[in-house]
Amino acid sequence: MLLTIVGITSTINAQIKTPQPSPAAKMEQVVGLTNVTLEYSRPAMRGRTIFGDLVPYGEVWRTGANANTKITFSDDITIDGKELKKGTYAVYTIPNETSWEVIFYSDATNSGNPAKWDESKVAAKTTVQVYPLPMKIESFTMTFDDVNSDSAVLGILWENTYIGVKFEVPTDKTTMKSIETAMAGPTKNDYFQSATYYHTAGKDLKQALEWMKKAAEGDNPAFWYLRRMSLIQADLGDKAGAIATAKKSLAAAEKAGNADYVKMNKESIAEWTK
Repeated sequence: MLLTIVGITSTINAQIKTPQPSPAAKMEQVVGLTNVTLEYSRPAMRGRTIFGDLVPYGEVWRTGANANTKITFSDDITIDGKELKKGTYAVYTIPNETSWEVIFYSDATNSGNPAKWDESKVAAKTTVQVYPLPMKIESFTMTFDDVNSDSAVLGILWENTYIGVKFEVPTDKTTMKSIETAMAGPTKNDYFQSATYYHTAGKDLKQALEWMKKAAEGDNPAFWYLRRMSLIQADLGDKAGAIATAKKSLAAAEKAGNADYVKMNKESIAEWTK
């Protein structure tokens, strides 16, 4: 648009910004050692009946609004016992009253449902139970629930419905491979991290203790190294050894001024002395 004021001509570019009715959302979650990214749009109920009406039962749904809902895995994962290769997938669903079919589709470039469904692009699918909610969820919501080192649940909530799709990640396989590589020329920290993983994962505690002894060799071992060693000794049933190591960790933590480790060591020594 041209505007002339007192002989001066200028151009005004009018640009109106309005919010999207179904705003975009992006979530990133680390599950174990696997990076998972979720991108989707969030339509609202706005007084409408959703499932069985706006979203018909028994039909493929884009699972959200606008472009494809997309999920990206940095590693090969497992869904319902089936391997899903690392990469990006569109998430389609077929809602029904008591269960949903959830589909991971290898072509994530569609705007909504594909013009022609290609069954060869279905990389994985599973059927999950519907859980009714005691309250209404106004905006379509996706979540990462029950996140631990080996798995998580992809949650979908809208209206008064929740469904969850559990997926498993190759944390143990990846960690064991990195431990094997590190043990070819390990540092003290490699020993510590390997022992910590073996301890927390409930693997061979005797091996974990051997690694911790190597990590704590030499003068002035770190108080957190000694703390881990004492916990492993206690779990192996060596309470006397655990107390002796915890006292060393306590002294080192006091010298370093670390109140958290001082407290934890004192509590453990008291517990193991009973």
